[in-house]
Amino acid sequence: MKRKLPKKALFRGNLTNSHDILEIPETGLPQSYNWCNVNGTNFCTRTRNQHIPQYCGSCWAHGAISALGDRLKIARKGAWPDIDLSVQHLLNCGNVGTCYGGSVDGPYQWMQTISQSTGSGIAYESQNPYLACSSDSSDSICKGQDWSCNALNVARACDTFPSNGGKCVGLSAYPNATVVDYGSISGVAAMQKEIFNRGPISCGIDGGAITDYTGGIVTDSDEQGGVDHVISVVGWGYDSASSKQYWLVRNNWGESWGYMGFAHVEVGKNAVHIEEQCSWAVLGSWTDSPNQSHCNEAGTKCS
Repeated sequence: MKRKLPKKALFRGNLTNSHDILEIPETGLPQSYNWCNVNGTNFCTRTRNQHIPQYCGSCWAHGAISALGDRLKIARKGAWPDIDLSVQHLLNCGNVGTCYGGSVDGPYQWMQTISQSTGSGIAYESQNPYLACSSDSSDSICKGQDWSCNALNVARACDTFPSNGGKCVGLSAYPNATVVDYGSISGVAAMQKEIFNRGPISCGIDGGAITDYTGGIVTDSDEQGGVDHVISVVGWGYDSASSKQYWLVRNNWGESWGYMGFAHVEVGKNAVHIEEQCSWAVLGSWTDSPNQSHCNEAGTKCS
């Protein structure tokens, strides 16, 4: 099924020029570099599935959240506990896309905007789990529910069963991660420099070219389409048998697809449009201490 990625975004470009001043080693970039295995340490967050519990075209949100989550793990030096960021918060409040499509650029721009204006950024998954619904969804569990941007749909806590007098409340303070910078890049050199220096990025791709992927290196597209899907790129590798360098692509369709949710896409050929529209973000602050933000079980006493 073809996905829809509207071309409209809040702003296509960079908040600052911080990408331009990134450096590369004097010896050049390595032939292979993978944030999922840096000298034996994994800085990649989990593989997600945008189609569970039901179909939702939220690839644009998943690609952005996965790459940003990786950067958070890198910034925390892989420290326990792992932190997952909330895709549903972005769907409910971002106003840059829905289950029917979004943009490559919008998510990080929105995160930076709320980070600057409110002091709080994207919520953590444990306070707002993914339900594959947006304000314009009318299927299955989405039908008749409120998916607007209110306190309950940002971060919540529930104390007990409604039959026992329980209720859910929106949290006045909640664990979150802020964004202070964002930008758009394209081309092999810019992508590799950004990934090597600061971590994974979110990129558009021709989804039709990878729908039936089962292994190997994707070198072209049967459909000759354009960008209609978003993934995250965690690094690149080299296949000595074919003498091809490839992007390490993490998709949003679960571990049953590809190499446990990953694919290899040839670097430089760009037949699947992966090198045309990419976005990056720089983290500001994040919650990883109970002294920063905590609530009781009912969510009624937060500080």
